[in-house]
Amino acid sequence: MGIVSHIPLHLRYVGDNDELYFRDYLNEHTQIAKEYETMKLQLWKLFEHNRDAYTNAKTEFIRKWTSEAKRVYAGRYSENQE
Repeated sequence: MGIVSHIPLHLRYVGDNDELYFRDYLNEHTQIAKEYETMKLQLWKLFEHNRDAYTNAKTEFIRKWTSEAKRVYAGRYSENQE
């Protein structure tokens, strides 16, 4: 049997810029980015063969810092700029 691979695909609705806010926040807050990196490495070991559990385990962290990013960068990705 051939090699099976999985490529994560991220789809968004128009105007859903949460990933951009989260990215920007991590780029400007290196300590939070380091915490995210550490968490992802720990979760990878726990959920190496369970992508859904790995994703679910990151959700609270991502929501917390995305919410903070949207507060800090309010309007950065408004509809007028898209």
